[in-house]
Amino acid sequence: MGKEAASSFARWFAINDLPVQVELTAVCDVNQEVLSWYRNVPSVKLLTTDYKELLADEEIDVVYVALPHHLHKQYYLEVLTAGKDLLAEKPFGVDLEAALAIKNQADRLGRFVRCSSEMPFLPGPQRVVKEVESGRLGQVIEIKAGFLHSSDLDPDKPINWKRQVSFCGEIGVMGDLGMHVLHIPLRLGWKPERIYAQLQKIITQRPDGKGGMAECDTWNNATLNTEVKIADNLVPMTLEMKRMAPGETNTWYIEILGTEGGVKYSTKDIKTLWTFKRSDEQWRQRTDLGFKGMPFTTITGAIFEPGFPDCFMQMLAAYIAERAGLLNGRFGCVTPEEALNSHYIFDAALRSFNNQTLEKITYFKTE
Repeated sequence: MGKEAASSFARWFAINDLPVQVELTAVCDVNQEVLSWYRNVPSVKLLTTDYKELLADEEIDVVYVALPHHLHKQYYLEVLTAGKDLLAEKPFGVDLEAALAIKNQADRLGRFVRCSSEMPFLPGPQRVVKEVESGRLGQVIEIKAGFLHSSDLDPDKPINWKRQVSFCGEIGVMGDLGMHVLHIPLRLGWKPERIYAQLQKIITQRPDGKGGMAECDTWNNATLNTEVKIADNLVPMTLEMKRMAPGETNTWYIEILGTEGGVKYSTKDIKTLWTFKRSDEQWRQRTDLGFKGMPFTTITGAIFEPGFPDCFMQMLAAYIAERAGLLNGRFGCVTPEEALNSHYIFDAALRSFNNQTLEKITYFKTE
């Protein structure tokens, strides 16, 4: 993800309507081979294996931190204490306690903090948000959202930190994929009130890379059956976060159905938006999307389809624009409050599964 950020800043001039210039000037990585890659970026002045050297640089305004979940609390707090603004990676701490500490510290110090979630910046998700906000759907009756991977179906895939509780936390796959799934629902004000969670550990051992086997103790798949109150109606909202979803390489989707209409989008068919309308007959309409509809216009023509580097760049542009007070009503990055609320949901999901109960989700105000 660090390399993705670097490539985005390197082509910042591709954005047409953002009068804020950004340069990547410093990089820290403990891997010298990875670190040397950043020599390709002309604006980089500091390459270091010591992050404290980076934090001591008074010319640096913002730090983007991409580290395993168990390290979030320590390093995010150090970034904030050093007087830097922060673009954090999801899930914004290994657990609810860590997320609370990060949010409270950001509030106390008055630092600008946002969390990473790229997919909603594609034109399709942006159209989904506009359809919901238009009121054309009528009374919302059902919501489905998810992020699906399939590479873990390979039992010979070696173990890594995302498959071990000590590094990725008890929430497992929810921490890895959940913020992406919840970004739009939470932005629309849809905070689940109750939850019944179905969690799965499917492959429990993987090769350790040394000729043996290691325990794979995280949740591979999570299906969260929730209820959210919309206009005084309790609406079922199903949230899927799966590393073992056959046939899905990297599929993000959302579907919202109402009494008058509906809208559906999936990255599996990245150019397609489906809308549903009810009149004398019921019908679905397929709209072929191009590049038009990104929050920030770029040099890319409207007929071309976007990809991951494009939505990543749009996310960074949203961060920079909001930090400068220039978001101007466009879609923004995940806020600390939204990231914290996702942890309340994941924490309740763990209670639900452990107790086999329908759990109430309680959201607390931070300090």
